[in-house]
Amino acid sequence: LSHMSHDIRTPMNAIIGMTALAGTHLDDPARVQDCLGKISVSSRHLLNLINDVLDMSKIESGKMAFNEEEIRLPRLIDNLLEMVRPSVNAKKHRLFVHVQDLQHEDILGDSLRIQQIFTNIMSNAVKYTPEGGQIRISVESWEMYVKIDIADTGIGISEQHQGAIFKRFYREDIVHDVDGIGIGLYLAREIVTLQGGYIRVTSEVGKGSTFSVFLLREQSKYAEE
Repeated sequence: LSHMSHDIRTPMNAIIGMTALAGTHLDDPARVQDCLGKISVSSRHLLNLINDVLDMSKIESGKMAFNEEEIRLPRLIDNLLEMVRPSVNAKKHRLFVHVQDLQHEDILGDSLRIQQIFTNIMSNAVKYTPEGGQIRISVESWEMYVKIDIADTGIGISEQHQGAIFKRFYREDIVHDVDGIGIGLYLAREIVTLQGGYIRVTSEVGKGSTFSVFLLREQSKYAEE
């Protein structure tokens, strides 16, 4: 909580401030509507912080459970694109999707958790890529694994930091002017690992990063192998 105190207070103060401001302008519908919009954004941000902390607690206590359901890869990618498109458009990034060697279009796993993995990685790609950059999603699948690459043309990660970026709160030691508490990649790696997969990262400062996520197509079938 000490790491997160500022990140929690910021949206909370915005919610309180905008609520008070709306109360003093009840005769101005446009002003109230603007306040409500900002309250909604801050509320979602605060909820995401709380959810991340709860997920971190579940992982560390060994109580995170996973559903196993059939997931269609095209639907998974479509959902991801819909979730990140507003932030991508806001920074005027170019977004590309490339599908190759797709031997299988389905995967068994927890759709919400898998979506969380890629949302966390994509969120970082958008945040750490200067305006007008490029983000590319590549998808491949084989008998045992599905591989999804998320590559950006962002600020990149130095070699000395690449081994530590999956630690909790580690981003605070690298970048101080970007919103976030630094547990998105930690959660992504832990969720992938608990489902029998793994993440690799390649990066060069000033040229961008590529996160490669390997997921078992059928966790229960291949986990012991």
